[in-house]
Amino acid sequence: MASGLAHRSAPIAGKPRSYRTAQTHIRFLLKQQQESDAMRNIDSNQLIDEARFNAFHWRVLFWCALIIIFDGYDLVIYGVVLPVLMQEWGLSPLQAGALGSYALFGMMFGALFFGSLSDRIGRKKVIAMCVVLFSGFTVLNGFASNPTQFGICRFIAGLGIGGVMPNVVALMNEYAPKKIRSTLVAIMFSGYSVGGMLSAGLGIVLLPNFGWQSVFYVAAIPLLLLPLILKFLPESVGFMLRQGREEEARQVLQRIEPRFVPQPGDQFVKAALKAAGAPVVQLFREGRALSTLMLWVAFFCCLLMVYALNSWLPKLMASAGYGLGSSLMFLLVLNFGAIFGAVGGGWIGDRLKLQKVLVTFFAVAALSISLLGFKSPTGLLYGLIAIAGATTIGTQILAYACVAQFYPMAIRSTGLGWASGVGRSGAIVGPLLGGALVGIQLPLHYNFMAFAIPGAVAALAMCFVYQRPAKAVPVGQASAPSL
Repeated sequence: MASGLAHRSAPIAGKPRSYRTAQTHIRFLLKQQQESDAMRNIDSNQLIDEARFNAFHWRVLFWCALIIIFDGYDLVIYGVVLPVLMQEWGLSPLQAGALGSYALFGMMFGALFFGSLSDRIGRKKVIAMCVVLFSGFTVLNGFASNPTQFGICRFIAGLGIGGVMPNVVALMNEYAPKKIRSTLVAIMFSGYSVGGMLSAGLGIVLLPNFGWQSVFYVAAIPLLLLPLILKFLPESVGFMLRQGREEEARQVLQRIEPRFVPQPGDQFVKAALKAAGAPVVQLFREGRALSTLMLWVAFFCCLLMVYALNSWLPKLMASAGYGLGSSLMFLLVLNFGAIFGAVGGGWIGDRLKLQKVLVTFFAVAALSISLLGFKSPTGLLYGLIAIAGATTIGTQILAYACVAQFYPMAIRSTGLGWASGVGRSGAIVGPLLGGALVGIQLPLHYNFMAFAIPGAVAALAMCFVYQRPAKAVPVGQASAPSL
């Protein structure tokens, strides 16, 4: 025994004792690291948060933005053809407002239903379903021969328009690196404004030459692109992990962060309240009740302003003495301003608190809209409309980003769907309110004052939204530190 101990204590020939001790320590550390590596907890959210922006993010941004462009086109198109439809079908202002609200009713139900459905069957499938609905039935609008047929097609298209919004926002928010998350979501959602500009621009060209039906036929493009969307748009990593599809999740994570090297013993953690299902009651738990209600109020007011302006701005400006081309140009400027509001607000929101940006934008929206009804030089009027677009449509885009960041991943689509769905009631009220005001022939500035009041209410509501961090829940049992 003594000789054995003496043998083990003898220094390696030609090497000092300190060298042997150091080598033993290194082998011990390597073994410990291997054991640790075999039991790693991989936090997919943290890995995505800290990833560098690369080609994968570009691909997600491109396809999500393209979907939103056509989503916005299909939505704004009604305001473009409204003056022509009122003349051709002999619609009263109230009837025109009601007809415009059919799509918004559909959007409300679509956001509520498809927002929750995607947390169960996946975002990619739901997005594809919504594209078929909003694209296909918008094309069918071009074949409508009376208001009833038109309204039915608008309602069904609205289901897809409302359902796709919360899902592409949730998908972009999930894959965007944390440092530029608000900016990327805002850039993606500014596709809505690009779609609105495209709708107004094509309306100026197509309406006089090919009739109102032609602008609806353009909506067939997303149907042609659907196979490419299904091929290149990724599924949610969080959904794949909840479904036990860990190998697929690993492949996606490697594309997000090429430095990530999966190992056989890896186990995943996720930020979740519940692995399966996401009931709406979860939106009110863990101190989220007041904030959830205030977000709903803000969405209601914001969407009321957005759809009141998108539906009635051309008609109000036409009644103020501007021609159809000039009135549609105002709509184009409104959506053009929204791009700068969304991207600029997202950039500021990544550096300051996004909630504060929303409060400021809502207050500016109330002021700029209230000034639209007063006689102004044309240049100033265009400037006010651009500011109104930046702080209404642009703020709507930022509000989606705010909600996406507020809720944990497992209930993110549900939270977005309900905020959007409840907000759609404001979108329904907006065109109806505009129709009622035009019908009773109030002075122009009273119409815009009525559209401005919700901005002040939304600014106040956002003051009561408090962000609370989501809790991380392990998937599987492991004790090693998270990557």
